[in-house]
Amino acid sequence: MELRELRGSGGNELGGICIGGAAGGVHRVPTKADLFMEQLNAANAKKVALLLVMGFVLYHGLLNWNYGSDSCQWLLSKGRFKGDNEWQPYGCMVHKYSLTDTRRCLRYLAFFGNKNNFVFIGDSSVRLLYQRFIEQLHLPLLEDDNNASHAAAAGNDDAQDDDTGELGAAPRFEDKKLHMLAQYIRADEVNDSLIELLAQFEAQKQLASVYVVGLTHTGLLAGNVTEELLRQYSANLTRLVMPFDRLVAQTSRVLWKLADRVDEEKLPPSWKLVLNEDIDRLNRVARSVFRYTDATVWESAWQIANGLLDNAIDGHRLCAHGLRLEVQLLWNMYCNDYMNYNDGTCCSSAEPHTTLQIVAYALFGVCMTIVCVMCLRRWLLHLRGHTLYVPLRQHRSNTCSGAGSSSSSGGGSSASSAFTAIITDYGRPMVALSLLGLIMAYFYLCDRTNFFMKENKYYSEFSFWIPVGYVFALGLFFTEDSRFTKVLNRDQIDELRGWILLVVLIYYMTGAQRVLPIHMHIKLLISGYFFLTGYTHFTHVWQTGGNYSLFVRFFQSMFRINFLTVLLCFCMNRPYQFYYFVPLLSFWLCVVYFVLSLPPRISASSVDANPLHYLYLVCKCIGCLSVITVLFMSEVFFERIFVTRPWKALFVTTDDDIHEWWYQWKLDRYTVTFGMIYAACFHIAQKYSVFDDNNHGNLFSRRTSISVTLLALLGVGTYTSFSFLCRNVQNCEEIHSYIVFIPIIGYVVLRNISGILRTRYSNFFAWFGRISLELFVCQYHIWLAADRHGVLVLLPGFPTLNMIITSFIFVCASHEVHRLTQILVPFAVPNDWRLVMRNFVVFLIVLIPVAKSDGMF
Repeated sequence: MELRELRGSGGNELGGICIGGAAGGVHRVPTKADLFMEQLNAANAKKVALLLVMGFVLYHGLLNWNYGSDSCQWLLSKGRFKGDNEWQPYGCMVHKYSLTDTRRCLRYLAFFGNKNNFVFIGDSSVRLLYQRFIEQLHLPLLEDDNNASHAAAAGNDDAQDDDTGELGAAPRFEDKKLHMLAQYIRADEVNDSLIELLAQFEAQKQLASVYVVGLTHTGLLAGNVTEELLRQYSANLTRLVMPFDRLVAQTSRVLWKLADRVDEEKLPPSWKLVLNEDIDRLNRVARSVFRYTDATVWESAWQIANGLLDNAIDGHRLCAHGLRLEVQLLWNMYCNDYMNYNDGTCCSSAEPHTTLQIVAYALFGVCMTIVCVMCLRRWLLHLRGHTLYVPLRQHRSNTCSGAGSSSSSGGGSSASSAFTAIITDYGRPMVALSLLGLIMAYFYLCDRTNFFMKENKYYSEFSFWIPVGYVFALGLFFTEDSRFTKVLNRDQIDELRGWILLVVLIYYMTGAQRVLPIHMHIKLLISGYFFLTGYTHFTHVWQTGGNYSLFVRFFQSMFRINFLTVLLCFCMNRPYQFYYFVPLLSFWLCVVYFVLSLPPRISASSVDANPLHYLYLVCKCIGCLSVITVLFMSEVFFERIFVTRPWKALFVTTDDDIHEWWYQWKLDRYTVTFGMIYAACFHIAQKYSVFDDNNHGNLFSRRTSISVTLLALLGVGTYTSFSFLCRNVQNCEEIHSYIVFIPIIGYVVLRNISGILRTRYSNFFAWFGRISLELFVCQYHIWLAADRHGVLVLLPGFPTLNMIITSFIFVCASHEVHRLTQILVPFAVPNDWRLVMRNFVVFLIVLIPVAKSDGMF
């Protein structure tokens, strides 16, 4: 962000005053610190962000080239435990499969004729994994398997062996409806029986089967792991290479489960001779044998067991939590590519592109080509000695910066001005569209491909409150005097929107929605944003009175709100309702302007001329609340209105479902109207001098101020107490709709009742408030990932540093999108209402093919 934006308009900052000889400037030689601080601005920050993006594109390109882009390899190879003791695979996201999810996956595959065949071969550790795998389906255990399970629980592993001591009975778990067959085969070492069994599986040609194999040798418990034994173990494993490769050639997947380490201090007497050193030596042999085969060494299962070694049962059996994590990895490997869960990117293919996406990016490509041709033409004219037009703003900037350095740089300033003229001037909207195309390409690369990595969210009290505290500390550090003294002035509104948005972003980043009090306070903050929408637009109409300028302002506001979202709908293949905040904001903005535009139009001047307008204002507010209540009381009536074509597509999700819109709409159904009513009461009270906010003093007398402050604290505290005492989300949100205005008005009173607080604001928060809408929309794809279900990973292995880097790039991109939108507003929505209507009709005509393909007609 620009330094002068943080420090305000006052002061002798370098961003606005020439130093070193310019007329009216500060007559002193700039120091190195001055020159350094001059470079701390938004433009240079974006250049750094661009370099970072290019560097990470190169880095991940090399990773994909060297190791491939198969996220299954990441899922099965390595990962780490997060603070909540959940497993995070390297670079991809895992979905937590429930009973319903698991059976849905198997049913889906069975519908298309797939045979869901799972084979577990190995020792007691593999058997425990097999049993937990079956429990995931809640299928009944066979009697023999129940007996073996009880024996294993008692520590009697020998009870699982048959009379031969080699391969035990083969428990089978079958569900014909799901086309599922899971079986376990006991094997302690590689022998002829095992090789013959694998040959039988190969002859059956069970396509897309999963084989989990893990065994050591029968002498492990004796502790006699000699070099000769290791050579024999290597030779035995080598016998498995050919059968494994042939199974994989049949599109099956073979996983080699490494031997788990043990807690030597907790081992029972029969395991006392087992040493971790010997287990590690056996695992090294297995890794060397299967390294260059088609079988996969399941390293992540070994890492999970090693990370939970302190919780091992009897020192050598993996605990229930570890078994659950390993089973979840198996289901993610098997199902993710078919089920397409947003929070399960491991082993999932990238989303295919659509025709609309191709057309959208092709149009951006055309814009980029035109800009390149324009720049090349102007560069050639410059080489031929033609004088190029330099914008006045650019000329002044170069004059100021060149005044102090002309003696040393010579002709550098004119060369810089000429280069700037090459890439600016006419075609500025085309340049803006080209830059937007590049940003949209980055969006697509981040969230619609597997090029960059993604990880699951992680919530803890520490991960949520530390960033919140840090952000507010920065906000307080950058406080300064405001140019305004009014209640809810422009600086205050920007500040409020800024810190609301930052807290909401932290909430989404950390996945704190599982904590009900935090969830309710975030809903309160979002409601505060809608409250400000009703307040600001009513205030504008009250002060200006409206006419054709109100019509133009409405379309300008709608363009600013929806431009980025519509682009993302086209470029990211997401429905309009996916970005729920923007449809809500647009809908309530339409409601506000419709209510205020109904004759008679009420303003400060109209009520002076005709006091009866006060009654009209009350009728408008009551009518608005009544219509909203009628819609809320009948969900069927609500759906019938909003599923009507052609606007149905604006309110349904990808699954043609309107319940998400219903849920979000009813949560803040009264909030915008409350904002309008508050604005009306506030301006009427101000008109009749109930308080005076035209100076730096307090709004009320000392005694009244104390009373009002206590009431405001009571209002805020009541909502906080309610959020902690309420136990049911549905009930909390229903009550929230009726009482939301109490804490919001309480905050406004506390923020403004004191003259000292009212006339100061945080430039830090205000800066973010001015780009709050872009921040909210952009976070879906370039900060979070997988449609906001996970976190984007540019720097794997360093979660904190990765969060800092992605946040920096995200903020820079959002600011640039905001700047480009401001450039395009005058061209898309001119000040002449007739030109506005012309552009709107053209937009509708362009939208017809898209609407027809989406079934809107």
